[in-house]
Amino acid sequence: MPNRVSELHNIMPLRNIPSFLERGILSHERAVQLDHFDISMQTIQDRRDRIQIPGGMRLHQYANLYFHARNPMLYKRQEITENLCILRVRTSVFNISGTMITDQNASSNYARFLPPSEIHQLAFNQIYAEDWRHPNDQIAYFRHKSQKCAEVLVPHSIPREYIFGAYVVNNNVQKTLAESGFSLPIEINPYLFFRKSS
Repeated sequence: MPNRVSELHNIMPLRNIPSFLERGILSHERAVQLDHFDISMQTIQDRRDRIQIPGGMRLHQYANLYFHARNPMLYKRQEITENLCILRVRTSVFNISGTMITDQNASSNYARFLPPSEIHQLAFNQIYAEDWRHPNDQIAYFRHKSQKCAEVLVPHSIPREYIFGAYVVNNNVQKTLAESGFSLPIEINPYLFFRKSS
């Protein structure tokens, strides 16, 4: 396991915390059966709905995590940062049977689906890079943008015991999350949410 992969991330709307506390992190297929707040883009979900993982299930049957939540997905949701938290997930999810990893956004036409034992094939310098823009190279920009969203795919759901804390953008969100019944450690980390420290 690469040293920098000390935890995994799930971007979670605060409104979905009660469901998380009861059921854990759910696949898209399971989540749509419940009253929940979806921050994803419909065009991306339509594309993900058509993807069959080689030797596995359909993409929407997996609960997905990011290696690093400070990525293009969260960047596009900056306007609702105060309605989100980032759940911190133990890397022991790699041991859950059927778990897969991708070397970039799983909806990409070029994504590779790999067993966790092949984690060394991922480009972690790109995944953990602070900036994915390449002003003079459009192809490099698109490639890096997708790599920043490399995923961990866990069949159906991720039980609560794999989550050990959360990140939030400020004190107000920390208070709201704690009041929702979330009893694990909550750390304020504006950087992850593309904000400057106060």
